Amino acid sequence: MPELPEVQAHAERLTEQFRGAVLAKFVPFNFTALKTAVPRPSDAYGTPLLGVGRRGKYLLLDFGPIHFVIHLMQGGRLLVDDKQSPKPRNGQARFVFEAGPALLLTEAGKERRAGVWCVPTDAVTGALAGHPLDRLGPEALAYTPATLAAAFAADNMRLHGFLRNQRHIAGLGRMLANEVCHRAKLSPFAMTGKLGAEGAAKVHAAIHEAVDDGLAYERTRTDMSSSADRPGRVHNRVGEPCPVCGDAIRSVSYSGYTVAYCPTCQTGGKVLADNTTSKFLK
Repeated sequence: MPELPEVQAHAERLTEQFRGAVLAKFVPFNFTALKTAVPRPSDAYGTPLLGVGRRGKYLLLDFGPIHFVIHLMQGGRLLVDDKQSPKPRNGQARFVFEAGPALLLTEAGKERRAGVWCVPTDAVTGALAGHPLDRLGPEALAYTPATLAAAFAADNMRLHGFLRNQRHIAGLGRMLANEVCHRAKLSPFAMTGKLGAEGAAKVHAAIHEAVDDGLAYERTRTDMSSSADRPGRVHNRVGEPCPVCGDAIRSVSYSGYTVAYCPTCQTGGKVLADNTTSKFLK
């Protein structure tokens, strides 16, 4: 799933290309694409795009009084659409402008979880039942070491799970959680309540380093990367040598994702059992 660096860089590219484009119509290709009924997309017709922003992993298309909030989920992409074919492959919705190319929301696969919410601009940062931004915690880069330590103390849970939880910290996902834990030299299963100020400072620094590296890579591209393309020290590198110490990258696999880590750098040389209990092997 695209995370903070991928979504942020894509928002910047789209702003550069589409700022000022006047919306002519919004075309959903199936009933699951548009997640809201009010306000209507037509309320933004004839309005220029002021810019494309980001909140967490969501893209925000700003049309003045209305924002279109877009979540790409695992297989979604928001693509420049020059052809505007009547039945685009994997097409979920299209933003048609009065001039120039359109924007096409696509989603590979059959789950159809990507979608668009039409939200009043004054509600984007406030509470509004049914709009997903209201469920997000602070932005990952908005934390200070002190506020992160307070958040850790308030909810004692595994570090990897905390970093993936959008209600706790918005914008990070499975890849960045792996990368942050490795850079911080902490076990992905360390309990946040025991990390204290020192541990929080390590995680804070690691978040900024991992996000900065991801952004630097994404800004060299003309499109959004896939997970396999993204540079990382441990993510998608299971079995390869750790770039810091040379130990083999190990993993703990769950039904929907894999936690990757380096035993030498993160767990004192101990190898985690590859099951959901995540106990140390003896």
